[in-house]
Amino acid sequence: MNNFSFSPIGRISSCYKEKFSIPRQPSLVSEATADLVLLKPYASKEIIRGLEGFSHIWIIFAFHAVPLGQWKPTVRPPRLGGNKRLGVFATRSTHRPNPIGLSAVSLLDICTGAGEVKLALGGCDLLDGTPVLDIKPYLPYADAILGAKGGFAEAVPAKKIQVLFSVSASKACIEASERLSVDSKLFIEQLLSLDPRPSYQAGKQSERIYAAHVYDFNLRWHYPEEQKVEVIDLLPRDD
Repeated sequence: MNNFSFSPIGRISSCYKEKFSIPRQPSLVSEATADLVLLKPYASKEIIRGLEGFSHIWIIFAFHAVPLGQWKPTVRPPRLGGNKRLGVFATRSTHRPNPIGLSAVSLLDICTGAGEVKLALGGCDLLDGTPVLDIKPYLPYADAILGAKGGFAEAVPAKKIQVLFSVSASKACIEASERLSVDSKLFIEQLLSLDPRPSYQAGKQSERIYAAHVYDFNLRWHYPEEQKVEVIDLLPRDD
């Protein structure tokens, strides 16, 4: 049996600075952005020649923030409420025998210069610092299979939670949008409407204040009523 050893060809600089709040699939938060910075010796114009003709690409990466060797044959998919076990190979759990992930993301731009190659990505579900193992172009005729079955995840997750903003949070969103060139309010609405909490808490009222580091700020929110989330504020970070 062959043993394989892989080295990263690039790393992700993502708006998601910690695991909590990252959507469980790509494209669910279209406003989520990231840069894929190629590492030497792969940072060359030749290696990406022709990639500009594709609107989407596949990113093959390693789950670098998941402890190694802690996988189990069965897992509890959040989509099923965390109450039913399925085989790990029937899910996209991050805890796998080989911690490899696959994401289809939008290719927004390609930047080259000064010995650097950077791919601007949209609709990402990638943690900041993620090591990338390979890039492949998304082929609509082959990768979008008509009539394919989705098992327990047949349809897009329902977004039932109403997202509200405090006065200070709304003001902070305007400032963040100007600073980051991103529609930060839409990003937050898309993110929190998915309710990033564990499945057993989904949709429930809670006065606990939750927080996540995204882009260059700490996002803070709570759940004042069932099916409602209120963004309290966006606090700047110095690190």
